[in-house]
Amino acid sequence: MDIKQIKQVIELMKRAELNEFSVEEEGFKLKIRRGNSGRGKTNQQGSMPPFMVAAEPTAQAAVTAAPMAVAPSAAPAVTNDEEAGFSFIKSPMVGTFYRSPSPDSKAFADIDGKVTETTVVCIVEAMKIMNEIQAEVKGTIVEILAEDGDPIEYGQKLFKVKTG
Repeated sequence: MDIKQIKQVIELMKRAELNEFSVEEEGFKLKIRRGNSGRGKTNQQGSMPPFMVAAEPTAQAAVTAAPMAVAPSAAPAVTNDEEAGFSFIKSPMVGTFYRSPSPDSKAFADIDGKVTETTVVCIVEAMKIMNEIQAEVKGTIVEILAEDGDPIEYGQKLFKVKTG
Protein backbone atom coordinates (compact mmCIF):
# COMPACT_ATOMS: atom_id res chain seq x y z
CA MET A 1 0.00 0.00 0.00
CA ASP A 2 1.51 3.33 -1.01
CA ILE A 3 0.93 6.85 0.33
CA LYS A 4 -1.59 7.62 -2.44
CA GLN A 5 -3.76 4.67 -1.39
CA ILE A 6 -3.50 5.70 2.27
CA LYS A 7 -4.67 9.23 1.37
CA GLN A 8 -7.62 7.71 -0.53
CA VAL A 9 -8.56 5.64 2.53
CA ILE A 10 -8.46 8.77 4.71
CA GLU A 11 -10.71 10.64 2.25
CA LEU A 12 -13.17 7.74 2.23
CA MET A 13 -13.15 7.73 6.04
CA LYS A 14 -14.02 11.44 6.05
CA ARG A 15 -16.87 11.02 3.57
CA ALA A 16 -18.29 7.93 5.30
CA GLU A 17 -17.72 9.47 8.76
CA LEU A 18 -15.78 6.41 9.92
CA ASN A 19 -13.74 6.73 13.11
CA GLU A 20 -11.55 3.66 12.68
CA PHE A 21 -10.17 1.62 9.78
CA SER A 22 -7.72 -1.29 9.67
CA VAL A 23 -6.32 -3.45 6.88
CA GLU A 24 -3.74 -6.20 6.58
CA GLU A 25 -2.09 -6.52 3.19
CA GLU A 26 1.08 -8.20 1.91
CA GLY A 27 3.23 -8.09 5.04
CA PHE A 28 1.92 -5.13 6.98
CA LYS A 29 -1.03 -4.01 9.05
CA LEU A 30 -2.40 -0.47 8.95
CA LYS A 31 -4.78 0.95 11.54
CA ILE A 32 -6.13 4.49 11.28
CA ARG A 33 -8.15 6.07 14.08
CA ARG A 34 -9.79 9.47 13.81
CA GLY A 35 -10.49 11.53 16.90
CA ASN A 36 -9.30 14.21 19.28
CA SER A 37 -6.23 13.25 21.26
CA GLY A 38 -7.14 15.54 24.16
CA ARG A 39 -3.73 17.27 23.97
CA GLY A 40 -2.72 20.68 22.74
CA LYS A 41 -4.85 23.56 21.52
CA THR A 42 -7.92 23.03 19.40
CA ASN A 43 -8.90 25.11 16.41
CA GLN A 44 -12.11 26.99 17.17
CA GLN A 45 -12.91 27.42 13.46
CA GLY A 46 -14.29 23.88 13.04
CA SER A 47 -11.34 22.00 11.59
CA MET A 48 -11.41 18.23 11.17
CA PRO A 49 -10.21 16.21 14.18
CA PRO A 50 -6.68 14.82 13.76
CA PHE A 51 -6.03 11.34 12.47
CA MET A 52 -4.20 8.84 14.62
CA VAL A 53 -2.28 6.28 12.60
CA ALA A 54 -0.52 3.20 13.89
CA ALA A 55 0.91 0.31 11.97
CA GLU A 56 1.86 -3.06 13.42
CA PRO A 57 4.81 -4.91 11.91
CA THR A 58 4.35 -8.47 10.66
CA ALA A 59 6.92 -11.08 9.66
CA GLN A 60 7.55 -9.55 6.22
CA ALA A 61 7.73 -5.79 6.82
CA ALA A 62 7.33 -2.99 9.35
CA VAL A 63 5.44 0.08 8.13
CA THR A 64 4.25 3.13 10.05
CA ALA A 65 1.97 5.31 7.94
CA ALA A 66 0.82 8.89 8.24
CA PRO A 67 -1.36 10.90 5.86
CA MET A 68 1.61 12.84 4.47
CA ALA A 69 4.66 10.63 5.08
CA VAL A 70 5.83 7.16 5.98
CA ALA A 71 7.88 7.05 9.18
CA PRO A 72 10.74 4.59 9.65
CA SER A 73 10.64 2.12 12.52
CA ALA A 74 12.35 2.86 15.83
CA ALA A 75 15.04 0.23 15.35
CA PRO A 76 17.66 0.50 18.09
CA ALA A 77 21.18 1.16 16.82
CA VAL A 78 24.27 -0.51 18.30
CA THR A 79 26.29 1.65 20.72
CA ASN A 80 29.00 1.06 23.31
CA ASP A 81 26.33 0.75 26.02
CA GLU A 82 24.65 -2.06 24.07
CA GLU A 83 27.84 -4.07 24.23
CA ALA A 84 27.52 -3.86 28.00
CA GLY A 85 23.97 -5.27 27.90
CA PHE A 86 22.05 -2.05 27.27
CA SER A 87 19.97 -0.91 24.33
CA PHE A 88 18.22 2.35 23.51
CA ILE A 89 14.72 3.01 22.25
CA LYS A 90 15.04 5.90 19.79
CA SER A 91 12.51 8.20 18.20
CA PRO A 92 11.60 7.24 14.62
CA MET A 93 10.49 10.82 13.86
CA VAL A 94 10.54 14.47 14.89
CA GLY A 95 7.68 15.42 17.19
CA THR A 96 6.50 15.84 20.77
CA PHE A 97 7.18 13.10 23.34
CA TYR A 98 4.36 11.89 25.61
CA ARG A 99 4.70 9.15 28.24
CA SER A 100 0.93 8.52 28.49
CA PRO A 101 -2.06 8.46 26.12
CA SER A 102 -3.66 11.46 27.88
CA PRO A 103 -2.67 13.89 30.65
CA ASP A 104 -4.77 11.99 33.23
CA SER A 105 -3.60 8.49 32.22
CA LYS A 106 -0.88 6.29 33.67
CA ALA A 107 2.47 6.31 31.79
CA PHE A 108 2.99 3.55 29.21
CA ALA A 109 6.38 2.65 30.72
CA ASP A 110 8.27 3.44 33.93
CA ILE A 111 11.76 2.81 35.30
CA ASP A 112 12.16 -0.87 36.28
CA GLY A 113 9.25 -1.73 33.98
CA LYS A 114 9.59 -4.86 31.84
CA VAL A 115 9.17 -4.42 28.08
CA THR A 116 8.97 -6.76 25.10
CA GLU A 117 9.45 -5.99 21.42
CA THR A 118 5.76 -5.06 21.03
CA THR A 119 5.28 -3.07 24.26
CA VAL A 120 4.12 0.51 23.60
CA VAL A 121 6.44 2.76 25.63
CA CYS A 122 5.34 6.25 24.57
CA ILE A 123 3.61 8.40 21.96
CA VAL A 124 5.30 10.80 19.56
CA GLU A 125 2.94 13.45 18.20
CA ALA A 126 3.93 14.54 14.71
CA MET A 127 1.73 16.79 12.56
CA LYS A 128 -1.26 16.24 14.90
CA ILE A 129 -0.90 12.45 14.56
CA MET A 130 -0.30 10.35 17.67
CA ASN A 131 2.24 7.62 16.83
CA GLU A 132 2.60 4.79 19.35
CA ILE A 133 6.26 3.82 19.73
CA GLN A 134 7.06 0.19 20.52
CA ALA A 135 10.13 -0.91 22.49
CA GLU A 136 11.43 -3.29 19.78
CA VAL A 137 13.75 -4.77 22.43
CA LYS A 138 13.11 -7.10 25.36
CA GLY A 139 14.35 -6.06 28.77
CA THR A 140 13.92 -3.66 31.69
CA ILE A 141 13.78 0.14 31.41
CA VAL A 142 16.58 1.64 33.49
CA GLU A 143 16.38 5.29 32.40
CA ILE A 144 13.85 7.60 30.75
CA LEU A 145 15.78 10.12 28.65
CA ALA A 146 12.97 12.52 27.63
CA GLU A 147 10.42 14.49 29.63
CA ASP A 148 6.68 14.50 28.95
CA GLY A 149 5.89 17.23 26.40
CA ASP A 150 9.50 17.62 25.21
CA PRO A 151 10.14 18.31 21.52
CA ILE A 152 12.27 15.44 20.19
CA GLU A 153 14.34 14.77 17.09
CA TYR A 154 14.65 11.79 14.74
CA GLY A 155 16.99 9.20 16.27
CA GLN A 156 16.95 10.82 19.73
CA LYS A 157 17.34 8.32 22.57
CA LEU A 158 14.12 8.10 24.59
CA PHE A 159 14.66 5.11 26.90
CA LYS A 160 17.68 3.10 28.09
CA VAL A 161 16.85 -0.60 28.38
CA LYS A 162 18.84 -3.35 30.09
CA THR A 163 18.50 -6.26 27.67
CA GLY A 164 18.27 -9.88 28.65
